[in-house]
Amino acid sequence: MSRGRTILAATIVLALTIPAAAQDLPAELQATFDEGVRALRAGKLDEAESAFLAVIAKGGKVAYVHNNMGIVYQERGEHAKAVAELREAIRLDPGYTAPRILLGASLLALGRVSEARTELERALKLAPREPLARLQLAKICERTSDWAGAVEQYRVLRELKPDEPEYVYGLGQAYLRLSEWSLKQLSTLDAGQARFQQAMGHNYRVQGKADLALQAFERAAQADPTLPEVHLAMAQIHIEQKRWADARREIERELRLVPESAGARALHERLQALEAGPP
Repeated sequence: MSRGRTILAATIVLALTIPAAAQDLPAELQATFDEGVRALRAGKLDEAESAFLAVIAKGGKVAYVHNNMGIVYQERGEHAKAVAELREAIRLDPGYTAPRILLGASLLALGRVSEARTELERALKLAPREPLARLQLAKICERTSDWAGAVEQYRVLRELKPDEPEYVYGLGQAYLRLSEWSLKQLSTLDAGQARFQQAMGHNYRVQGKADLALQAFERAAQADPTLPEVHLAMAQIHIEQKRWADARREIERELRLVPESAGARALHERLQALEAGPP
């Protein structure tokens, strides 16, 4: 299923989500409303609009009817009209989650990002486990370069649906952008200094560039000889490259800085086992 059809399917679900305390429609209007829902599900937007307008004209001015009118306009791309209908649905029933989620999407489509974020955050207070609201909020975080916020939204989405590839991809991209943003901040605040060099060392190591990683960690240690974990990282690289003496030296330096370091002690035991060879 394409992303566009996925979003449409989600909006149809919201169309069918009627608040438990909603005002009942008279039987005649309920039948017309049901016709509108069937038309909406079939993608017959003109028929759906006519049915919902007829319900409203005959006195069926209730929140979920306006919510569905908002969906019709949203699917047409008429987002200004959708906003008006969805705001009316919220006015009639402030605790109704669906129109807040849809309103966020239409406001975002209109470029009203701050308003969209506010509505989606309100929706999540009412329904914290609603995936569409979190996905829309994640997109807003991406648009505004709020990568920490994007990580949080995709993290929750992954918990809600671990097997959804889009959420896995989104979380990975958000972590990557957050890492890039952090490095840029460090380059501004700490260019050439210990923390920046330490971060660069980890970045090079992830990329498989062990020699560059070692050089960066060494610069970090020179900039701040008291910085923990730098020597431990160098020791790990030396072990991977089977340079036992270099690894031992760095482990000893780490333990002088942090005598209680469980990581350094575990690495020391591993080094001893490697040096001893097969039993």
